[in-house]
Amino acid sequence: MTLGRFGLRRRDYDFPPFRPPSEANSLLLRVTRGCPWNRCTFCSMYKTMKFERRELEEVLEDISMARELYSDRVQTVFIGDSNSLVLKADELVRILNALYSSFPYIERVTSYARARTIAKKPIEDLRKIYEAGLNRLHVGLETGDRELLKEIDKGATPEEMIEAGKKAKQAGFEYSLYVLLGIGGEEKWEQHARGTADVLNQIDPHFIRVRTFVPQPGSQLYETMEEGRFQPASPETILKETRLLLKEVQVTSQFLSDHISNLVPLHGKLPEQKEPMILLIDEVIKGLQDDVTLREEMEARRHLTNL
Repeated sequence: MTLGRFGLRRRDYDFPPFRPPSEANSLLLRVTRGCPWNRCTFCSMYKTMKFERRELEEVLEDISMARELYSDRVQTVFIGDSNSLVLKADELVRILNALYSSFPYIERVTSYARARTIAKKPIEDLRKIYEAGLNRLHVGLETGDRELLKEIDKGATPEEMIEAGKKAKQAGFEYSLYVLLGIGGEEKWEQHARGTADVLNQIDPHFIRVRTFVPQPGSQLYETMEEGRFQPASPETILKETRLLLKEVQVTSQFLSDHISNLVPLHGKLPEQKEPMILLIDEVIKGLQDDVTLREEMEARRHLTNL
């Protein structure tokens, strides 16, 4: 269910449509094209396109067209591309007002956002956007470790990550943070887990969504790996890192492993289900020692592409 993403009035099309797995059934409404940062060394998304803000009238026309196509079928909407909060608050409010007036059964509207953009946005603007109906922000933390944030060129410090999370929650948003398991490689897994837990503890986001880092062609870190200067974390290391992260977090978040790249299906409310998830990890670590099929399956996940 997509509008704008495929550039209905453009000469070209952009594939694939990037959105969180939780938005698989959502109307995808594009208000920007590409990523205004686009420097993260682990990321292969948006590399072939120049960032631009779509014209407001064009977005409103997309909403009108979507109403004709989908009518009362729209219950959730994802606003793309990578950081819709770069738009002025008044523009986003107009877009949100048009969405809610066009689709009477909307239950949720979400968007990707960058931590630094949130941190710089006036709290009054954030509240205005939330009150207009943008319910949830999906933000890439990736890691809370200062050294790794710099190495992957994330464009934000741990302090900015924390400020953004607290500010977004203060404005009313549901906050969904993404953690990249294995982004520290085989060597820096422990500092990655501890630094990430520290940032998560200070934010206490509504959702912690983990992804296992799989170097993708087209990303700078993939080239670094090909040159032998980055050693991807082994399945054992990924599992140890995840275990340490769970052990160290003191939050009230939903912990979700909702991605094909992940090695273990971990889903639960923290802190209530922390111990069962840790026990599951322990069982898998033990199983890796004896189960050749399990090891082969996990090794195969390290070579997935088009994630």
